[in-house]
Amino acid sequence: MLTLLGFGMVATFMALIMTKKLPPFLALIIVPIVFGLISGQARGLGPMMLTGIQNLAPIGIMLLFAILFFGVMIDSGLFDPIVKRIVKIVGNDPLKILVATAVLALVVSLDGDGSTSYM
Repeated sequence: MLTLLGFGMVATFMALIMTKKLPPFLALIIVPIVFGLISGQARGLGPMMLTGIQNLAPIGIMLLFAILFFGVMIDSGLFDPIVKRIVKIVGNDPLKILVATAVLALVVSLDGDGSTSYM
């Protein structure tokens, strides 16, 4: 039963966000609460939400500062020498630049932080 509710919740997220009935932020707040009430966990929702926030807040703060840090590093030109070296090695061939960029992103993503890979 809980599995079906979980899949239903994901489908509801997708439907509400894709049809633009709710903005993503609001859907991420309202839909789990509604499905938690449907599952019969009304009494435990408050403590569960508090525990979730306490567990995720430090990670969110760390990601916030990591994104700010790498944003400043990108703006200051820290990665420009690496980019210039890649372009020098592969030349002006767009396919080779694409592959070299993918390899660089692969190496950067080994740290496990998806937000820095995206940047």
